[in-house]
Amino acid sequence: MKVLLVAVNAKYIHSNPAVYCLRAYAAEFQEYIEIAEYTMNNRIEAILADLFQRRPQVIAFSCYIWNWKVIQELLPEIPKVMPGIHIWLGGPEVSFDAPEILACFPQLTGIMLGEGEETFRELMEYYCNSSKELTNVSGICLPDSGATGTRALGNLDSFPFPYENMEEFRNRIIYYESSRGCPFRCSYCLSSIDKSVRLRSLDLVKQELLVFLEQKVPQVKFVDRTFNCNHAHALGIWRFLKEHDNGVTNFHFEIAADLLNEEELSLLETLRPGMVQLEIGVQSTNLQTLREIHRTADFERLKEAVLRIRNGKNIHIHLDLIAGLPMEDYDSFVTSFNMVYFLGPDQLQLGFLKVLKGSCMYEKAEVYGISYHSAAPYEVLYSKWLSYEEVLKLKRVEEMLEVYYNSRQFTNTLRVLEQVFPHPFRLYEELASYYEAQGFAVNSPARSRRYEILLEFAVLKDGQREALYRELLTFDLYLREKCKSRPAFATDRTPFRDALRSREGDKKEHVEIFFYPVWESGRETVEKRRREPYFVRFCYEKRDPLSHNAEITIL
Repeated sequence: MKVLLVAVNAKYIHSNPAVYCLRAYAAEFQEYIEIAEYTMNNRIEAILADLFQRRPQVIAFSCYIWNWKVIQELLPEIPKVMPGIHIWLGGPEVSFDAPEILACFPQLTGIMLGEGEETFRELMEYYCNSSKELTNVSGICLPDSGATGTRALGNLDSFPFPYENMEEFRNRIIYYESSRGCPFRCSYCLSSIDKSVRLRSLDLVKQELLVFLEQKVPQVKFVDRTFNCNHAHALGIWRFLKEHDNGVTNFHFEIAADLLNEEELSLLETLRPGMVQLEIGVQSTNLQTLREIHRTADFERLKEAVLRIRNGKNIHIHLDLIAGLPMEDYDSFVTSFNMVYFLGPDQLQLGFLKVLKGSCMYEKAEVYGISYHSAAPYEVLYSKWLSYEEVLKLKRVEEMLEVYYNSRQFTNTLRVLEQVFPHPFRLYEELASYYEAQGFAVNSPARSRRYEILLEFAVLKDGQREALYRELLTFDLYLREKCKSRPAFATDRTPFRDALRSREGDKKEHVEIFFYPVWESGRETVEKRRREPYFVRFCYEKRDPLSHNAEITIL
């Protein structure tokens, strides 16, 4: 008997904690369990062939919005090449409409509903020992008999550590949970369905985190929905990580910034630069919207916390917004965008509402006039407050935000260019229009060309400062990489060739000339041009742990 747990991840660097948790919990049957992980880039034919070569008798897929399309394409083909195989599904994408899915895919044996550890262990008992009737396994849905009953949620301390063999995760992101559930009831989120927050005991969490620290894994992402909802728990983990910092591992947490207290903020300020990154869901600053989606958030407290963390210059901050929420029209979203943008996050994600099966938003979509894609990820098309045309405009703004802001490759240039527009959103809105007019929206330009396009746009909007923009872009470019050839838009340095040579260091450095103090682009002094150039050395062996920019020295 071979049971194959299958994960289809978005990227190779990702891992799927669910399949490893299931295998670990069914430890007495591990000799029968195998894990297969693929990515969205794998061809359906290649995945099918690999599944066939593994010769399983049972296949169980871990289903999410990002991989459901791929799994649906695979399901009809598997029995053709593996007659008699048993196929199971599990995960949030199939837990809330299991009867409908079973009706659509008659080749399925059943669907595991909700939390799967104990359910999967009992299924293994059924397949390996034949000591249990399938209809007696709680937490599953079967084609003929329907759901077998709701399974009680487990004690988190009873779930074994799924990462005993770290070789399986070399050069990959580790996903770890120290809690399940969420205290909040945001209507768009499936976590609101779990009415309680269960914590893994702090001693156990510390013991497990020590494994990652000793192995010096590059990144550990906590999948806790609101990591700091329990202050003692969050503080205990952050203190432990500080005391056992290995100088390498980065830890990612999703938090509610308005819940941070003084003790937590003070501790965060003392962490090694780059050790921690925080993802903070703002979603909207519209109070009507927040009330309608049952989200409790104090933006002023959030703002105060974010600015304080940002001023510490040691923690990467990722802020999220969601377009398409009830009560928020285009102008309201622009306001939310600008309020969050002014907080200066390292990353600003402009996301779009996904109407997830099982969520409160799913139940009220018709009331809100929300139309969304029929296929996963069920993204909003329009609502009572936001037209499809406006959604498309926001999509184009999102692309510009990703290319120019979130890439962190144009930071100093953008800081000056922003001043030309009445507010930041307008910059990205007009840049998106420029991309579309020039045909770049269809044919995505190469990275090097994006610098030239931004220069062309800047000159179009602020032609009197062309020389300044040329130097800002040159500075931004060399902050990130030592180019094999100088960009065409860089200032002519022929008259200063000898002076440059006398200042050049080793091959891992680069010396460039500037006539503006571009490294001070947030200040008025950036407007002051000198006759004699500044000589700036970029050292690529020494980089900022947050921005990854080269260390600079003004010679």
